[in-house]
Amino acid sequence: MSEKHIDQETGTETTGHEWDGIRELDNPLPRWWLWIFYACIAWSVVYWVLMPAWPAPPGMQGFTEGVVGNSERVNVAEDMQALQASRSEFFTRLDAAESYDAIESDPALFRFALAAGESNFANFCATCHGAGAQGFTGYPNLNDDVWLWGGSFNDIRTTLLYGIRSDHAETRYSQMPAYGADGLLSREQIRNVRDYVLSLSGGTGFDAAALSAGAEVFASQCATCHGDNGMGDRTQGAPDLTDAIWLYGGSPEQVENSIWRGPFGVMPAWEGRLDDPVITALTAYVYSLGGGEAETAAEGAAGE
Repeated sequence: MSEKHIDQETGTETTGHEWDGIRELDNPLPRWWLWIFYACIAWSVVYWVLMPAWPAPPGMQGFTEGVVGNSERVNVAEDMQALQASRSEFFTRLDAAESYDAIESDPALFRFALAAGESNFANFCATCHGAGAQGFTGYPNLNDDVWLWGGSFNDIRTTLLYGIRSDHAETRYSQMPAYGADGLLSREQIRNVRDYVLSLSGGTGFDAAALSAGAEVFASQCATCHGDNGMGDRTQGAPDLTDAIWLYGGSPEQVENSIWRGPFGVMPAWEGRLDDPVITALTAYVYSLGGGEAETAAEGAAGE
């Protein structure tokens, strides 16, 4: 056993530890610290008795439930029920709303709709469209005023309900042919019509002969959906080719690839997966992002 060492300056015994000539004093812990430590031990024993604490031994299931029978799962379920009850009035009013104006005219309902829409957008839509709804290649930007199937409140709600090329019976459906993959056009024809399409949106520097040949291909193969002037057709989801906004990229290579393979983007149908008031809230949120369009008279009458 090593001999005790007393520090000459303080008269306190050291722990026997020494580092580079420095010795550690063996001072007792402060009284207040010890009392707190003992109180924590006592409280832990009380907690073990009152609350669920100890898991069952290996090979057994369950845990000690505690004499008060507390269950965080039950607490969370009750809190969720209370939250739903507090929101039920707003969801009922959303369910009855038939237009964006009807929601916007009620400030409290409008704030609730945007908050609920933003929350559900983050849960169900941001994966594809981005947290800011800015979109990515193949996923539309929802902040602009370019809409394949229309940007009125009713148009957006219909898209959310039934999806695009989804498995819903009423889904919005269109299909661009895979002109290259299916051998409908030659590579030269595809490149000619690519140049012509790019010229419609302001592209320059193309060969005149290629543009002329591309215009002929466009008239025979593309105008049925995109229109003779290339401005698209929302009833078919055919994009406007004159605005220089490209869902699948606007470089010559990307446009050529789109013509070659015929893009087939799918948006899920949310009817049956989300409640109607939630879909209405999502519609209001997307509409409010900046690209929503006013309803036409026909659409307004259809919503009545």
